[in-house]
Amino acid sequence: MIEEILLFQIDKTSKVAKQYSQREFDRLGLNITVEQWILLKIVHESNHISQKELAEKSLRDPASITRTLDLLQKKELINRLPIPENRRQYNINLSKKGAAFVQKNMPIVDAHRKKSIEGLSEKDQQTLNNLLKRIQENMN
Repeated sequence: MIEEILLFQIDKTSKVAKQYSQREFDRLGLNITVEQWILLKIVHESNHISQKELAEKSLRDPASITRTLDLLQKKELINRLPIPENRRQYNINLSKKGAAFVQKNMPIVDAHRKKSIEGLSEKDQQTLNNLLKRIQENMN
């Protein structure tokens, strides 16, 4: 049965987690998608990051990154800064509004993370993390 296939369960878990977070984002009126949040968080952690590096870190294709960055720029949450001597690439950083948005909403995301691991001991979490990393290494 498909429910017994480990990779199916991993994918299902990821989708359920994203759906939960999106429902909460919508309920709170954040006007942002989980994918947009992920990019904002990566940019926040990286300070200046190229669009290419952002695509690699987020595991998304460059075309979808461009579309999402367009939306984030329209919401005035990011800045695109030209890279000297490279007219086709940009560095991305958070605008003041974007930095404030991330700072303000981190507690919400932290609460989602805590909910996802309810009932798991520290040892369970470490074991699960190690197993997932091993699966990722096997598939790379």
